[in-house]
Amino acid sequence: QVQLVESGGGLVQPGGSLRLSCAASGSIFSINAMRWYRQYPGKQRELVATITSGGSTNYADSVKGRFTISRDNAKNTVYLQMNSLKYEDTAVYYCNADVRTRTSWPSELPYWGQGTQVTVSS
Repeated sequence: QVQLVESGGGLVQPGGSLRLSCAASGSIFSINAMRWYRQYPGKQRELVATITSGGSTNYADSVKGRFTISRDNAKNTVYLQMNSLKYEDTAVYYCNADVRTRTSWPSELPYWGQGTQVTVSS
């Protein structure tokens, strides 16, 4: 019983910035990797960025140098700072977390946020 709630999406001009947040709550024992995905209409969801429990990060080539993923373990929250936004960044963004609960332990299960719309338009 874990919920991920996203916020921070909206409309921004090309070259602008947005900061997405995703807070996890519920019966959480621990959270390992946290990720951001995005999905264009009619397309499969694609991985944007990953951050491990130790803070190691990976990015899709399309966002490398522009986006920064971070996390606050005390708040069970992952962030995505998006700078120098382009038209092609327009998508629904989803957060994802590998969560271990009291009942699932030691197994991890993936949980997803509801998605937040990011629109880059002039």
